[in-house]
Amino acid sequence: MPKDILGPIIVRYAGLFDLDTLYSSIIDWAKNYGYMWHEKSYKHKIPSVLGAEQELDWELSKNVTEYIKYVIKIRLLLTEMTELEVNTGGKTKQLTSGRLYLTMNGVVEWDWQKRFEKGGRLGKWLGKMYERATQKELESIYMDTLWYRMWNLQGMIKKILDLQTKKHAFKEYLGES
Repeated sequence: MPKDILGPIIVRYAGLFDLDTLYSSIIDWAKNYGYMWHEKSYKHKIPSVLGAEQELDWELSKNVTEYIKYVIKIRLLLTEMTELEVNTGGKTKQLTSGRLYLTMNGVVEWDWQKRFEKGGRLGKWLGKMYERATQKELESIYMDTLWYRMWNLQGMIKKILDLQTKKHAFKEYLGES
């Protein structure tokens, strides 16, 4: 079961942001693109003088074919967190002040069902031959698609944090508007 690892893609931010919107937007993005979202771990450290600290590990996975599987691993580290109530347009909104460090890695798993491994020696040999025969297709189609999908996610995260313009360069690459 070969794996090709892509990344990391990193987002750093310090200031005031809406953590709930960020959280729900990543989940919505995963659902829109057919990924299963799983929170692998959630750690919350007791607040110090500077604020609380949270560490979140998420995994987004998608079975593309019977042979290819995409996995996007996201680690979110929040430090110096304090919750603030801000008045925006006559409504009070709960915002978070702190430092955010997000890393994203992508994994393209080949033979994720381990069909070739179950076939013994012959199955493993056939798997290697299949892998060699289709390697250029697997790399150029599936790895590129995941790579630009991750940049799409990063663009959405930056838009929420107001770190970039409303358009990003990779939006039309995958034939989306």
